[in-house]
Amino acid sequence: MASPGPASTAAAAANAPPPRIGLAGLATMGQNLALNIAEKGFPISVYNRTAAKVDSTLSRAQDEGALPVLGHRDPRGFVLSLARPRTVVLLVQAGPAVDATIQALSPYLDPGDAIVDGGNEWYQNTERRIEEAAARGILYLGMGVSGGEEGARNGPSLMPGGHVDAYNNIRDILEKAAAQTEDGACVTFVGPGGAGNFVKMVHNGIEYGDMQLIAEAYDVLRRVGGLSNSEIADVFVEWNKGELESFLVEITADIFTVADPLDGSGGALVDKILDKTGMKGTGKWTVQQAAELAVAAPTIAASLDGRYLSGLKDERVVAAGVLEEEGMPAGLLETINVDKKVLVDRVRQALYASKICSYAQGMNLLRAKSVEKGWNLNLAELARIWKGGCIIRARFLDRIKRAYDRNPELANLIVDREFAREMVQRQNAWRWVVARAVEAGISTPGMTASLSYFDTYRSSRLPANLIQAQRDLFGAHAYERIDRQGSFHTEWNKLARRSNGAAI
Repeated sequence: MASPGPASTAAAAANAPPPRIGLAGLATMGQNLALNIAEKGFPISVYNRTAAKVDSTLSRAQDEGALPVLGHRDPRGFVLSLARPRTVVLLVQAGPAVDATIQALSPYLDPGDAIVDGGNEWYQNTERRIEEAAARGILYLGMGVSGGEEGARNGPSLMPGGHVDAYNNIRDILEKAAAQTEDGACVTFVGPGGAGNFVKMVHNGIEYGDMQLIAEAYDVLRRVGGLSNSEIADVFVEWNKGELESFLVEITADIFTVADPLDGSGGALVDKILDKTGMKGTGKWTVQQAAELAVAAPTIAASLDGRYLSGLKDERVVAAGVLEEEGMPAGLLETINVDKKVLVDRVRQALYASKICSYAQGMNLLRAKSVEKGWNLNLAELARIWKGGCIIRARFLDRIKRAYDRNPELANLIVDREFAREMVQRQNAWRWVVARAVEAGISTPGMTASLSYFDTYRSSRLPANLIQAQRDLFGAHAYERIDRQGSFHTEWNKLARRSNGAAI
């Protein structure tokens, strides 16, 4: 049977004016975003190297309301089907595939046309492509898209950065396609260059931290409190009604209610999943950038380390056996006697305080990069567009936005008066949970890192004076004093020998 022609959609779409926007790359995200745009009333042309992807997109467009989607199977016909100035959105795998797609489409693009890369791309690749496109008079955007399959279809959070004219050409389309909140569409022009991709990268780093912290809360509830999966589901449902309300807490509640479809015993599917976490690389990039910018991000780094260690499944099984043979208990090192309701409440407080630290680290990283690159990122506006559609959407993003509205130069979220008050109120429960986990031998690297970050940041005096003395002794790196200006070096060995000799 012959496959449908390039414009095999509803008759109304065939007679409509040429689309202003096209989308290349029809895997799950691309297909859903294309249907989303079409559903909002904007005809869209789509293209994929694999004809079957085009066919399935057209079939879905017809089934979901005869949406105005026009399919193409060659790059020339795809590009030339668009009204000028043309805008082509790419949703292909980051890296070489983006360059290959651009190379295939570019011969048919004219000056003033625009390319929008919607993948999780390394920001410097976007900056290179901006320069390459500019040489041909083509505009370029790197646009973070968050929300997964559901978000792409029904309203994602969009983080476009690059050439502002490219954004303005399709601003009305993006504002309709994005998630909607009481504060407006979850899209804004982030800034020039690779700002959009960088913001999405940090968003994903915060997401890593958030997921790790939620997993630790689950582990403590399960192992210390002995809560069943159904009880944990109820806990997360309840938490999602309060200060922890968020997409990740909501879906976590759902996960614990799903029975294993391959096992008729009614056991929970989550218990059958291998404890080995995958990753795509944005968390690693976030931690690398934090190190390069000298921004502390220990919660995000701990979540990345947690994923690395989870990947050592075989080694961990062997280690557990060896240590058990040497006398290490297989279960909890210490039984913690605590009422379930008390435990649930304390874990809730610990999770909330830890999450604030994770978001604070991400926002500080964004600010540092903005200063370095001159992007002039608006942190309050970024918090606003994360309120809907994206994976890290949460109730307290409203309050993060207000904190940066009050003080755009806020040094850290935890010194905003509202958040500072809440951190102080929750610190006793937070410390209790971390201490009990340590006593029981339960790994809580994210919560522990967040608490250490909090305690370090609030300390007016740290033991770094000793580290500076050590550095000066073995490397003559010099040090500053608290009682006078200038840089100082001391011959520590000579003075130590003299002091020791005098003591003898």
